[in-house]
Parts: sequence; C-alpha cells; structure tokens
Amino acid sequence: MALYKPTQTQLTTIKEKAFKLEREIQNIFENNLSTIMGIELVKSEFTIKNKRIDSLGFDPQTKAFVIIEYKRERNSSVVDQGFTYLSLMLQNKADFVLEYNESLQKNMKRDEVDWSQTRVAFVSPSFTENQREATNFKDLAIELWEVKRYENDMVSINQIRKSNAAESVKPIMQNNQTFKQVTDEIKVYTEEGHLQGKSDETIELYEKFRNAILNLSPDIEVKPQKWYIAFKKGSNISDIEIQKNGIKLSINLKVGQLDDPKNLMRDVSGLKGHSLNGDFELKIDSDKDIEYIMSLVKQAIQ
Repeated sequence: MALYKPTQTQLTTIKEKAFKLEREIQNIFENNLSTIMGIELVKSEFTIKNKRIDSLGFDPQTKAFVIIEYKRERNSSVVDQGFTYLSLMLQNKADFVLEYNESLQKNMKRDEVDWSQTRVAFVSPSFTENQREATNFKDLAIELWEVKRYENDMVSINQIRKSNAAESVKPIMQNNQTFKQVTDEIKVYTEEGHLQGKSDETIELYEKFRNAILNLSPDIEVKPQKWYIAFKKGSNISDIEIQKNGIKLSINLKVGQLDDPKNLMRDVSGLKGHSLNGDFELKIDSDKDIEYIMSLVKQAIQ
C-alpha cells in the first residue's frame, strides 16, 4: 500500500523505511500490544523446552494466551511453526500459567484459561503468497500481521484477513498427528458456527443488525468469540449473542455513558455472569427499532 503526503498541487510519495532487525518490530508490538491487538504482554523472549517464543501475550477478553513471532525474512513455513508452538503450549499449560502469574503478579488458575481460544500471530513487513494461502482457512488458529515503517517514523499495521470463502483445514490435515492433537482442543469460532441450527428468521434478524452495525463505520471488524460475535473498532463496540428465538445485543459502555432517552437498553452492570461486554443489553426479536438501536451503538464508537 502506497502512502502519500499532500502538497498544494500534488502528492508526494512517503518512502518506506525498512526494518534492519526483527527486534525493532518486536519493540513496536510489545510496547503497544493493548492498542494493536487488545492483549497484554506477559513475557518477552519466553523460553520453554529449549524453544524461544518472541512475545507471550494474554487476551483478557477471551481468557486465552497469544503467541507472537516476528519475521523480517519471508522464507519460513508459518503453518508448521504455528502448530509447533500451539502443541508446545497445550503440552505445558502449567508453565504458561506460572509465567503469567509471576510476570503479572496474578493468581490465575489453569482452569481459568480458555485453552480452546489459544492462537499464534506472525508479524512481518510482508508475507509471500504461499504463506497467505497456507493460512487462509477459517478454522486455523494462526494470524498474519503486516507492519511497515515509513519516513518520519510513521507505522502501518494490518492484519491479513481470511477470505469469506475460506474452507476448513481439517480435510487436508486429518492424517497429521500434531495437527489432530491441536485441533482436538483449539477451536476457531465462526459466524457460521454461531448460526448453525438457528431458524431462518433468527439468521435474517442477525444479518440485518450485523449489516447495520458495519454501516456505522468502514473499519468495524467482525470477531466471532466462544459465546458471542464481537464487533470491534480497536476495542469492542457491540456484541451479539445468537439465541433460539432472536438475538441479544450489548453496547460496550459503562453506566452514565449512554444516552438512551427511550430507556430501551437494560442495565446489567449489577448482574454477575453476563457474558457480553458493556453494561447495557437488549433482547431483540424484530427489527422495528433498528435505527434507534444503531444510534445507541454508534455512541460506543471512538
């Protein structure tokens, strides 16, 4: 992607300033993990069983670990390396929990981690077409992130999205024992999975609200989680839980931050155990109030 600086009459190209060391990329991410990926840094250069993980992170939303590897060169197989790290983690869960508790001075138990949402992220200035194709499967817990640096220390960061037509990797890798061990425990959640077995009416209702939320801003992302589907622009804006007869929608704002003159949203700030983000929820069985609800959701966009 070319970047330009406007002048009075024309555009001037902003030149890319290549990274000399992987550590430069690592520093950018580790110092800004919350902003970039919404996760917290647990340990830099975490070594276990004679293998070194560049950055170990933890996602407080999914309650899962994230392994991050940085690549300045483009000549490695990210799939093989990704499965090696996922398998390493699942075989040494206690070590990862111990590192989390010691580094962050917490007291998390092993069963408090959702190991099914563990993932690996590779970060590089660019990826080959083969690397992109090799990770373009909807149920593969491997992410690719491109980072580029330009003049004046400008940085662009872009997660490479899987295509809407991405297929399952399981038929291809079903005879790979390492892959089977990993996929037996780790699950990548999809919109299709949340909608499976639901009525046509519920699916249509979800799609109407999904499209309405995406129309609020061009850079909102859809992120299916274990219990709900998240809509994010940096942080969560709104979550939707698919129910038997309708949907439940939340707005990620705290009490006192939402202007809701019709008092449509339910305040759940005092309730324990609700799985969606934010202090406001609403059960929806029709689209009659969709425009008003979108005016509420829009308040969570920053």
